Amino acid sequence: MRCLKTLPLWVLAAGLAFNASAAAARIIKVLPHLLDREGRHTLSPSLYERDAYQALLRKDPAQCSGLRFNVQWKAKSASGTQLKLRLEIRGSTEAKTIVLERPVPPNHWYNRWSSLTLDGESYQTAGEVLAWRATLWDGDKLLAEQESFLW
Repeated sequence: MRCLKTLPLWVLAAGLAFNASAAAARIIKVLPHLLDREGRHTLSPSLYERDAYQALLRKDPAQCSGLRFNVQWKAKSASGTQLKLRLEIRGSTEAKTIVLERPVPPNHWYNRWSSLTLDGESYQTAGEVLAWRATLWDGDKLLAEQESFLW
């Protein structure tokens, strides 16, 4: 009788363990933000203020100095090496794909935010960003990927 009472708990624990191993690495969210001349994407910590300031920067591109991609990701490093976050960007004026890379430390329990910035000469030559793809790598092994609608 006791075995029947604990059976649902064992089934639930096995399901959670299977789900955790199946989703060991993933890119949860990618947020592109325009940056003003001072490198800010908002004037205050309010989400409403951020969205309003982003709309203002989109209307007046002369105030923009770059574009920062904030990437929320989660992964465990299988080989114990440092992971690499790569962002590929297709712009309106540049024919080739712009690649930004950054080494990121592996995490075990929670997700992390990392940012990649397109600024300076590369921002000017890219023009308006049409599409992007964010990938997470462990050496030469692709762990996770998320891409924009037009990729």
